Amino acid sequence: MNNLENEILEVEDNSFHFFTKVPDKDKYNFYEYLAVMLNSWVGMWEALTWVSEKLDNIYFKQKINEIYVFISSWDSLSKAMKKNPQIFSKHEISIVEAWETTWTLDKALSSLSISLKKSDALKKKVKWSLTYPLIIFIFLVLAIIIVLTYVIPALMPLFENSDTELPWATRALIAISNFLQNNWLVLLFLLVSFIVFIIWYKSTESWKARIDNLTLSLPLIWPVYRNYIISNISSTMWNLIGAWVSTLKVLRLVWKSSGSFVYEKLFEEVVLKVESWNKIVDSMREVDSEKFYFPNSYLQMLSVWERTANMKDINEKIMDQYTREVDYSLSNLTKWIEPLAIVIAAWFVLWFAFAVFGAILQVTQTIG
Repeated sequence: MNNLENEILEVEDNSFHFFTKVPDKDKYNFYEYLAVMLNSWVGMWEALTWVSEKLDNIYFKQKINEIYVFISSWDSLSKAMKKNPQIFSKHEISIVEAWETTWTLDKALSSLSISLKKSDALKKKVKWSLTYPLIIFIFLVLAIIIVLTYVIPALMPLFENSDTELPWATRALIAISNFLQNNWLVLLFLLVSFIVFIIWYKSTESWKARIDNLTLSLPLIWPVYRNYIISNISSTMWNLIGAWVSTLKVLRLVWKSSGSFVYEKLFEEVVLKVESWNKIVDSMREVDSEKFYFPNSYLQMLSVWERTANMKDINEKIMDQYTREVDYSLSNLTKWIEPLAIVIAAWFVLWFAFAVFGAILQVTQTIG
């Protein structure tokens, strides 16, 4: 038995995987390493052995070793990938399958690596851009909680020892402070229950629909999300068209791998119309008459594709353009976050100042 096959048993016996999702970074490195080896006329078995040694992800190494065993049993690479659907998406498998027939598998793997790198870079950019606003709001909420649970109770004796009727702002602040102190266990239980419910609900179709619709309706958020989806759609189409996959199959794979519930439903309708001999752009205009999900600039570029049949280059340009649009939308979003946080903080500070100093003034006047 080959050393690589022995490793499968070792990995299965000695590892327990909490998370079985393979990061994009590992996947694009896998495709890139394999493309380089195949382009150097190294055999598939030897290439997989070398690639497995290069990667650090234990779970992914196990899956590569399984692919090695399948290929040793005379499966093609695409067939072996189909046996690991939790790792490889349908559009990745379709690209590999299409290029295998032309004996230029290294080109397929290279294009997949480039596409995944761009997609991963875009995801990281979105995450990093949203991290700063999130940190601001977390600190803002913590500051409010500290004031309500520590500062207000320290001032309470001053107000309790007077017979003065306190201002409404002070009474509201004290009521909220008392509620937090007396019911923190209940609130903690509710928070944990809410988190557990969200984790469960995330796997349902209803969640995907609600979150998708909410994200696409929020001001400042929806341009980022929409442009991000269109960029990913164009990246998928660029890869599939380059592999000479048929147009209908491209649309079906885009529909299933868009990552958005709303866009999945839209592409489902587009596919039905294209099957009835409608043009792609006309079909998109029909399912989205207001051009909200498919903006006019996107449709115009796709219409150039339909007229010139220059499908691959047009989708690459669309992908690049909408990646830039994501950058612009993100910068616009982060530009508004800081003023919004300042307004919320200022509102709370004013309320706190009015409640405390108003009460102190009232008590002082009564004593005087």
